[in-house]
Amino acid sequence: MSGFSLNEEKALEALKEVIDPELNASIVELGMVKNLKVEEGIVSLDLVLTTLACPFKESLLNLAREKIAALPGVKDIKLNLLQMSEEEKKKLFGARLEKETSSFNQIKHVIAILSGKGGVGKSLATALLALSLARAGKKVGILDADITGPSIPRLFGLRGLPDATELGIHPHITQENIKVISMNLFLQEEGQPVIWRGPLITKAIQQFWSEAFWGELDYLLVDLPPGTADAPLTVFQSLPVDGVILITSPQELASVIVHKAAEMSRALGTPVLGIVENMSYFACPHCGKESELFGPSHAQKLAGLLGVPLLARIPVDPRWAELADQGKVGEIPLVLFQPITDFIRERLD
Repeated sequence: MSGFSLNEEKALEALKEVIDPELNASIVELGMVKNLKVEEGIVSLDLVLTTLACPFKESLLNLAREKIAALPGVKDIKLNLLQMSEEEKKKLFGARLEKETSSFNQIKHVIAILSGKGGVGKSLATALLALSLARAGKKVGILDADITGPSIPRLFGLRGLPDATELGIHPHITQENIKVISMNLFLQEEGQPVIWRGPLITKAIQQFWSEAFWGELDYLLVDLPPGTADAPLTVFQSLPVDGVILITSPQELASVIVHKAAEMSRALGTPVLGIVENMSYFACPHCGKESELFGPSHAQKLAGLLGVPLLARIPVDPRWAELADQGKVGEIPLVLFQPITDFIRERLD
């Protein structure tokens, strides 16, 4: 490039194009670039993150290298990764630290996944819907509101205590870039019971919403526990829920209980988006014949009573259960969830 002279100013301009996806600002603006030097074509700098546990650490490093390497005259790049001191973080966030973490979060839509009845595969449906939305290019999070019986971390193979900074609790991130907060991530042992009364459960859900740093999301799915008591009430009254997806199973008893859950959500001013029937049938892997293991479906009748669409009928598949137990839910085929994803996007986007 004629007249181009490689120097610190040119390198800094290039680094302004590296955007921190959580803070939605360039690493230069955020003061993360330190000790930048250019000597005989060698560019050296310190990249100082708020925490070395930052889930976007590698992508920020790679992008910074890419932007500098694209400059004419660069012979080598020496990039040192560091963590901010407490004083540096206070200076960075300034007045932000006086606000609630939720003020940093930009969540477009909140969808509650509800059944009213246990054992209908609600958590698996939540995980698969999150995967389907993520593969459609959406930024997705899951708030596991089943405080005493959380399942989401096991489905994705997530373990370990979430990191925490001044911005709040940082959700774990799955291989598919889905952000997850769950009580099981805070327990020393996965099988450790959470023996809490209603007020503590309510507080935990509120903290998962207001004290977690979700950042920018297109959809936050809230996996609710069975019943119509403390947890669902807290979610509907504390979170800006756009709508509910009901999960049911073929048994008539399940339909009756799910109907109660639907009426509760409507009474609290939250619309029901649609119904998904899980465990609808078993398809023989050899001949393809479908067998209704749990009796004839009542989902279409329930959908008619509620005046909402039946979004999908999901089969029983032993392989799905095996993958879920292994924390490999991402390997489950998502073709049956594509219509649900399309419906949600058409309805809410």
